[in-house]
Amino acid sequence: MAIHGSLFKDFKENQSTDPFVLQNKKLLKISMAYGPVLALTGSMVAYQGDVRFQNKGSGGFNKILKSAMTGEGVKMMNCEGNGELFVADQAKEIQVMYLENDEISVNGSSVLAFSSSIDWDIHRIQARGGMMTGGMYNVSLRGTGYVAITTKGDPIALDVASAPTFADAQAVVMWTAGVNMDIKIDTGGLGSMMRGGTGEALQMRFGGQGYVLVQPSESVQATGAQ
Repeated sequence: MAIHGSLFKDFKENQSTDPFVLQNKKLLKISMAYGPVLALTGSMVAYQGDVRFQNKGSGGFNKILKSAMTGEGVKMMNCEGNGELFVADQAKEIQVMYLENDEISVNGSSVLAFSSSIDWDIHRIQARGGMMTGGMYNVSLRGTGYVAITTKGDPIALDVASAPTFADAQAVVMWTAGVNMDIKIDTGGLGSMMRGGTGEALQMRFGGQGYVLVQPSESVQATGAQ
């Protein structure tokens, strides 16, 4: 008896022992040998070895309160043990980065997993135009360690220092420390409003030094206070 074909060869596990290793664009392997990690609740698709999971919810009373007040946040589970953990989120593309005493601001719906050495919190986006939208909130990830986020499609990383940079609020996934953001309300003029508008009224304007990550899908919800 035998099975013929390239299935098990083409989709064989990536044997790298690095802490966070992409198996393909939509599946991440995490080596538990480097210590506990936090992963999006429900993101486990498989594991090998002895991996244990504990629901962390929104991460403590203060974060639960902020999440309830703002509508933003992430429900995480603590993962620890021995072996390898495989995580994914609805077949979205996964982007992996290593922070070295640095910080990023991420839309909560895009957070997949990060090292337990990374500190996270819900923060209000400081933007002069934010008052016009009722306030906007993101998740800050800071410290030293690995971070995995998701995008719908392959994103583009725009260098905001090279030129004035604008993006649709529903397409922005994250930005790096050193980047400042303001809200631009663009109605397109009276004539455009009378014809129903363009659908591009809420824009984010970026400046400073660093990068903003934009995905080719207007599905990220720019969260405001409820």
